[in-house]
Amino acid sequence: MAECLSETAYAKINLALHVRARREDGYHELETIFAFLDKGDGLTAESADELTLEIAGPFSDGLETEENLVLQAASALREFAGVRTGAKLVLDKKLPIASGIGGGSADAAAALRLLNRLWALDLTEGELAAIGMPLGADIAACVYSRTCIGTGAGEQIDLAQDGSLAGFHCLLVNPGIAVATGPVFRGWDGIDLGGLGEGDILFAALAGRNDLQVSALEIAPQITGVLHMLKAWSPVLARMSGSGATCFALFDSAETVQDAVLEIRKRHPGYWTMSGSLRDAADV
Repeated sequence: MAECLSETAYAKINLALHVRARREDGYHELETIFAFLDKGDGLTAESADELTLEIAGPFSDGLETEENLVLQAASALREFAGVRTGAKLVLDKKLPIASGIGGGSADAAAALRLLNRLWALDLTEGELAAIGMPLGADIAACVYSRTCIGTGAGEQIDLAQDGSLAGFHCLLVNPGIAVATGPVFRGWDGIDLGGLGEGDILFAALAGRNDLQVSALEIAPQITGVLHMLKAWSPVLARMSGSGATCFALFDSAETVQDAVLEIRKRHPGYWTMSGSLRDAADV
């Protein structure tokens, strides 16, 4: 029986997202703090003659396999490394689509890490990030899947070392609305409100903002209600992630997170939730 390996595509969170300028290449100049939940989509792989992808899970409906970022990343890695074999990939899609938590980018990054092991390539994280970078700006951060600062279009990565986020518990909430990234970025007002502050990661996150929130609210006004609901539990920080509509809250207490999840599911059974801890260097 062929060996089957597995990898988690960790949910990405933008603790702060400062948009600095529009670029001629269609991207935007950003300064952002990436953090990652210890949960996400699941990906498995086993050796095969061809490179194939099967998608299952609660958010698999409507997803195409041929143009999926997982296969694009796998093909790019195979070409880079000169691999002649294939792989049977199965994606368990647990993260909602177009939700601001990097689902597609995280899946592509997980494919790079997973196939690096399956094909015994021994490439570094930096090499994997460089392979994934042309496919999406967030893929580089998702390859590392631990707290970091992203600049450029988000693809220039500086790993955080201060450990100020260690021990925090996180709750993600999405009101069941898909929000495409492109329209949200196009709706940005073009006003540069400044970059990230100095100090440790937690201080910079608390002092930060999400410059895409105003634009996202035009598409999904329910985001306001989600944030009010999360802030009622007195988190350390609550904010919209990425281009929305998923919002996050950081807590000191796992018990508070579980109480909040139960209340949210009771009041809003159609809302999606996921809870866990933030990953750091110790998880790698």
